[in-house]
Amino acid sequence: MTPGQRAESRIASLGIIDPRDLDVDLIAMDANMEVVYEPLKGCEATLIGVGNRAVATVRRSSVRGRERFSVGHELGHWDMHRGRSFRCRLDEPDQNWASDVHLEKEADIYASHLLMPSTMFNPRVQALGRPGFREIEDLADVFATSVLATCMRLADINKLPVILACYNAQGIRRWHKPAADIPRRWWLRKQIDDDSFAFDLLRNGKAHPSVGKQPAEVWFENLDADRYEMSECCIAGRDGEVVVLLYLGSSMLDAGFDPDVGHRTYNEHGSRFTPR
Repeated sequence: MTPGQRAESRIASLGIIDPRDLDVDLIAMDANMEVVYEPLKGCEATLIGVGNRAVATVRRSSVRGRERFSVGHELGHWDMHRGRSFRCRLDEPDQNWASDVHLEKEADIYASHLLMPSTMFNPRVQALGRPGFREIEDLADVFATSVLATCMRLADINKLPVILACYNAQGIRRWHKPAADIPRRWWLRKQIDDDSFAFDLLRNGKAHPSVGKQPAEVWFENLDADRYEMSECCIAGRDGEVVVLLYLGSSMLDAGFDPDVGHRTYNEHGSRFTPR
């Protein structure tokens, strides 16, 4: 089973069908993992297992969604990587202090599915159409998750043509996460464009939590981007960062191969070039 399938199988075995019943501390207890909350320094959580029992120590936070994700992450380690000890940094998508990044990604996937199971999460997303951050915040409240974790799950379920991205206070892209079916031909800009809502947020402090239309050239480097329309919304992140949700227009999903951008590792059919 995949990490997501393992997490959702655990939820199903407990008979949980309502997000309000996703009590991660009780779910962990059922798996013989005790959860302790402490003011940790330098990491978000640690896990130590002996025999058939484990103790996960989670950093106290004013954001319950962050604590819950940490518990789910450590439960993922306990369920999938038993026999190891972990010291994990969970508050940055592109940083982790563990020795095996692959195992950390698996634990992240497990936590995401544990807190937002497909059977409960997907129907709620589909009912929203193309949600902006106001709707995402409401969804996060339902599942008691952070807005960022909820956005990442939104991209992961691959039901919408969405890209989640984070730019630093200087407007430089730190990371981005596209839905799996986003055509690889679209090449996201590394620097925020002056005409974007995100630039308005960086320079003037004006958030744009609702989805608004934008020319695709504002966000993509492709020379033909001026022929397409898309949507954008953004909110302030931590340390002056900007978190952006981008929705591709329907015509962008059918656009042909563009040989003039990117690393050119894919051909016009979307298949990876085989090295000679």
